[in-house]
Amino acid sequence: MAKITYVEYGGKEHVVNVPNGLTVMEGARDNGIPGIEADCGGACACSTCHVYVDPAWVEKLPKKEAMEEDMLDFAWKPDPVRSRLTCQLKVSDALDGLVVQMPEKQI
Repeated sequence: MAKITYVEYGGKEHVVNVPNGLTVMEGARDNGIPGIEADCGGACACSTCHVYVDPAWVEKLPKKEAMEEDMLDFAWKPDPVRSRLTCQLKVSDALDGLVVQMPEKQI
């Protein structure tokens, strides 16, 4: 299980424990975290679970695969370094303490 902090665009923080094996997106969905819409349900077919990863975590996460890179082109104001799709981040103990920030909106 990993403790993940989701930060809404306005700054409100939600700290939740997410079971290993789920995705960061599923952790947000299951805990009613606003700002992650996940329209495609985690199929990496949209960009509505886009977040900005805290700079301290960028290098600790697995590299983006080509499909995620492609979908991020459709995200609201993607950052080439910090933007990730939460459906592509599998939760494990290694993600304990992860902090993600939601963009102003999802598209």
